[in-house]
Amino acid sequence: MRSPTGPFRHQAPLDAPRPTRILPILTRLWRYLRPYRTPLLVALLAVLATTVASLAAPLYLKTAVNAMASGPGAVNLSALLSAVLTMAALYLASTGLTWIQVRALITVTQGTLHRLRTDLFSHLQRLPIPYLDRTPHGDLMSRLTNDVATLETTLSQTLTQLASNILLLVGSLAMMLALSPLLTLLTALIIPLAVLTTRTLARMSREAFRNQQHLLGTLNAMVEETAGGLRELKAFGRERRFLEDFTTTNERFTATAYRAMVVSSILPPIMNALNGLSFPIIALAGGYLALEGHLSVGVVAAFLTYARQFSRPINEISNQFTLIQSALAGAERIFQLLDVEEERDIPEARPLTTTSGHLTIEHLTFGYDPARPVLRDITLDAPSGSLIAIVGPTGAGKTTLVNLLMRFYDPQEGRILLDGKDTRTITRASLRSHMGMVLQDTHLFTDTIRENIRYGRPDATDEEVEEAARIAEAHHFIQHLPQGYDTLLTDRGSSLSEGQRQLLTIARAVLTDPAVLILDEATSSVDTRTERHLQKALRTLMKGRTSFVIAHRLSTVREADLILVIREGRIVEQGTHEELMRRKGLYWQFHQHHQDEAELPTPGAGGGSSS
Repeated sequence: MRSPTGPFRHQAPLDAPRPTRILPILTRLWRYLRPYRTPLLVALLAVLATTVASLAAPLYLKTAVNAMASGPGAVNLSALLSAVLTMAALYLASTGLTWIQVRALITVTQGTLHRLRTDLFSHLQRLPIPYLDRTPHGDLMSRLTNDVATLETTLSQTLTQLASNILLLVGSLAMMLALSPLLTLLTALIIPLAVLTTRTLARMSREAFRNQQHLLGTLNAMVEETAGGLRELKAFGRERRFLEDFTTTNERFTATAYRAMVVSSILPPIMNALNGLSFPIIALAGGYLALEGHLSVGVVAAFLTYARQFSRPINEISNQFTLIQSALAGAERIFQLLDVEEERDIPEARPLTTTSGHLTIEHLTFGYDPARPVLRDITLDAPSGSLIAIVGPTGAGKTTLVNLLMRFYDPQEGRILLDGKDTRTITRASLRSHMGMVLQDTHLFTDTIRENIRYGRPDATDEEVEEAARIAEAHHFIQHLPQGYDTLLTDRGSSLSEGQRQLLTIARAVLTDPAVLILDEATSSVDTRTERHLQKALRTLMKGRTSFVIAHRLSTVREADLILVIREGRIVEQGTHEELMRRKGLYWQFHQHHQDEAELPTPGAGGGSSS
């Protein structure tokens, strides 16, 4: 376990590995396979026909051997030729049936995995924000990619092979009983030992593979975080510490993977040894019975072929054992994610069709951990079209308030009203459609600049997109890019400056034309000159809208209708800029110490809460 001061201390595992029964996993997998039961049936029928051909061939081998064993010069050529040609036809038919089986199985596998990936991605988009906040993103990615890929490999390689091996095992046993019950009894002596060995190793291997998949998700989470924060990592010289953490987890993963592979690889050689020992015993006993006249040489030859066919499925099942156990562990992790409860509205929630933007907060208390409130007894009234500025030291709870307004979280106490309606009685999707938000941490998608601006309103015309960019003061720099609005952005827009990325997110908010606007330190990443251009654009944007502005710079909040000063989760002061300056309280201290562009003093902020 990592030290609590390590760089990844905030990443708790998504689900600790725990034993799970196999039957529920297989039952849920069948729900995905069921729509493709027709091609699956075709594949299984092809497997059945191939198995019948494999079981019939040794009977003609018996005929051929007996035709040659009639004595010197007494070979039955017609019987021999008929048997050989029939065997050749059976093997050719088996080849064609195998091709049909493979084609049908491709349809089943790809269709099943397509539905599973779609369900996973759709479910991921409906997961509640609190769950995503506490879950390592790399682990989620591992479930969507690695675990699905493992399942795909198993379905494509072992589904029909397992059916074929079971049929061949049962069919060979039946044919052996028909030829010689005594020799069959000698062959069956290995079955109890094989079953006991397989069950024991299956239990050990499944647990090892479950732990392996879990640690792989942790490794992916580390890689994802490191790649996203590489600049900060280098700037603070934390490469060695991150490498130590990664090495520790990687060593645990390697040890677990080693154990899983060792345990699963023990079975094939054990089964080969058991079969290798039984075969000469059967041959010796068969030869004795042939000499005594109890069996013909052809029957002994056919029985030895069936004995080999009987042992081959056992060997192949043991070889597929590793894939099966890994797939079960992957399927378990996939279904664990699908079982996470989605973000749901209460039954009485109704869509919001229109709003004036009048927001009221009544005695709101909230904590990410209910035992440690981040906000305490917050009350305020924001009339339609008003500008509310929220200031306070880092960790005071400003951004938490934004999360509550957007209903990413719901308060433990109190309520938020929009036009007199409790926002919990409004569907989240319709509520958010009337709200625009620009965050300090910008997020641009892998697409063109035009589509990134259009993101919040897909039906917007190109002219409306460009007009929104002009209002946000982004049009000028976009025109100077090689492809203009058709410039493709990748890696969250890393080719643009921080300020340019922020301008695009502001243009996105402009285009959505929301009734309520939330700016969470939206201009903190741009220089003073750019900010002056933005102030004009933001004034135009905020006109006629209820606006909440979280900012450190006084220039952003001076014109607010109401300024809230939050400290340690409570509103300690509120009023206009002039009123707060006359009171000479915390806001006045802020102004005195930081005339234009600085933060509130943080000593005593405490609370340990996030902003």
